[in-house]
This record gives sequence, structure tokens and C-alpha cells, in this order.
Amino acid sequence: MPVIGVPRETATGETRVALVPANVVHLIRDKHTVLVQSGAGEAAGFADVDYRTAGAKVVSIVALYKSANLIVKVQPPSSSEVLKLRPRTTFIGFLAPSANASLIKLLAKRNIVAYAMEFIPRISRAQGMDALSSMATVAGYRAVLMAAEMVGKMFPLLMTAAGTVPPGTVLILGAGVAGLQAIATARRLGAKVEAFDPRPAVREQVQSLGASFVEMKLPDEKVETTGGYAAEQTAAFLRAEQEAIARVLPKVHAVITTAQIFGKKAPVLITSAMVRSMARGSVIVDLAAETGGNCELTKAGKIVVVNGVTIIGAVNLPASAPVDASRLYSQNVTNLLRHMYPKADAPTPLDEEILKAARVTGGAGK
Repeated sequence: MPVIGVPRETATGETRVALVPANVVHLIRDKHTVLVQSGAGEAAGFADVDYRTAGAKVVSIVALYKSANLIVKVQPPSSSEVLKLRPRTTFIGFLAPSANASLIKLLAKRNIVAYAMEFIPRISRAQGMDALSSMATVAGYRAVLMAAEMVGKMFPLLMTAAGTVPPGTVLILGAGVAGLQAIATARRLGAKVEAFDPRPAVREQVQSLGASFVEMKLPDEKVETTGGYAAEQTAAFLRAEQEAIARVLPKVHAVITTAQIFGKKAPVLITSAMVRSMARGSVIVDLAAETGGNCELTKAGKIVVVNGVTIIGAVNLPASAPVDASRLYSQNVTNLLRHMYPKADAPTPLDEEILKAARVTGGAGK
């Protein structure tokens, strides 16, 4: 029977918490024990008293690691945190395995059964566990607000006694979860929205949200993996994408870029020359900054101004909305925990499809 531990996040700038009190209530009803480090939810607006009321035990970090055999976090653990885990402890959280090879080796060496939330398969029965999509929803929303704050004009059409103010034009690159949320948010703010995605199948989704679909001449290539992620493209395909985007860039005021390739470097969709074709005062918010950036000039975590164009290397935007981001992530984690333990004393076999896909260390066959 698991004793679930919720430590405070230690990564710089991380404000989310892995479990919120509302979900703790359900886990307690499922006969689980939940330990929460004092102050774990403070940055997300959840006080220790809220966790106690929900049925959790609020403890010190020492007591938590001593008693818990299942740890849930948002960010990957530090090496020192891994060393505090007892052998055969289960860990759940984002792990970024391709960028954290040494961490994965340490987890394996410590005989930790680690599940990466980003590896939850994109199948219908795992939708409620899909934390990548939940966090992308938050990121898409926050990116548009960031652009609206930084751009040199207002988004909506305004008719005033002093004259008419035309709407701002926003270009969204990528119509995945983040992109679609960005489209919806920009439209709600009154902007004229255009969206680009190499997958013709998403045209209807884009148009249903009130955006125009930017067309491109499609080379004969596969644009999506069987898992629902964007596929890596050839140089010729990338050039075709850049040409299509370059045609509309000079007339837009804000660009939100969301194109990523799972486990690989993000494609460069906006070159430095393309940036220089944009109007002064326009803004690029690059949601792919942490994996290299969709703009050639993006610097992760930095704001760069080139020829009057502001390029924001957005990093961990969900942490800028910690209350709702925590609630969404917590629900994803809770759904996974309930899948792992349909009954507190009857765990799902480790070779079950979802668990097998998400597990990166430990367990059967490892």
C-alpha cells in the first residue's frame, strides 16, 4: 500500500505543487496515506491547513522521505533528492529523460521505479493523465497575455471618437494544444488571428476557433508520428514552412511559436532574416525556447530585441499561473495514481500499456 509523499519543489522559479488538497481528499478516500512537506503548496496558494483539512499529514522533508514510498513532483528531482529516496521507491513527475541522462542513470542505480509524465501515451484511455497537454493549455494562454502586454498596440478593434483603431494581427505557429489555446485566447482578446501548421487535418480546428489558416505547398512527407506528435522534417520541408511563414510575417504584430518535436531540438521556423522583415514593435513569444527555439534568435529565459522586434524565450510558463496549473497537473497525477492502484492493496501490473510506456527506470524488464 503506497504512502504518497509531496515534497516542495526546489527548482528555481517553480511555483506549482504536484497534488492539491481537492485531489488529496479523493486519495485519502481510496485508503492511501498522503504526506505533504510543510509549505509545499504555498507558492500555488494552498496552505498547510488546507492539506490537513483534506486528510493529509503535513510533515518535515526528513519525515517525508523517511516514510513515503511513492513520491510525486512536478520538476525532475535533483541528485541530492534522488539520494534521499529509499531503494524501490516509486517516483512520478516530469523527467526530461533525453536531457537528463545522468539523472536517469542515478535513478536506475538507486533502484527507483520512475515514471515520466511526458511519456504518458496519447491514447484515449490515458487522456486524463496527459500532463503535457494540460500544461500546454496553460502555456498557450499565458503566451498570448505576455505578447499582448509587450506588443506596441492593442489587440481589439476599437471605434472611438478619436478614430478607429484597427485590430492587432497575431500569428500562431503550430496548432497543437498550446497553439489552439493561443488562438482561442487571442480571439477572445479581439485580435485578428492567423495560424500555421503543416498538417492539413488541423485546418478545421483552426477555422472553428475563428482564425485563418496559412497555406503551404506540402512536400510528400509524414508530418505526424503514430503517437500524435509532430514528426521531424527534412531540410526541404523546413524551407517550405519558412517560405509560407515569411509571406505573412511582415503584417503581423505578435507571433506565438509552439512547434516542437518530441525528444528532439525544436525546428527553426523563423530565421534571423525573417525577424528583420517584421514591423518594429512586434513581438515573438517562443514556447519552444527550452528545446532550442522556433526562432533562430531566441535565447531561453531571455528577452532579446533585434531591429525593434522583441523575442521572448519563454520558459516554464505554467509556473506563472500556479493555482490552475497545479490543479490541472494534480488531476493528471491523481488519475495516474488511481490507474496504478484501482484498489490501495491491488496495484496494476507494471507491464500494463500505460505504465510500461511511462516508466523509464525500475520494475519488470529493467
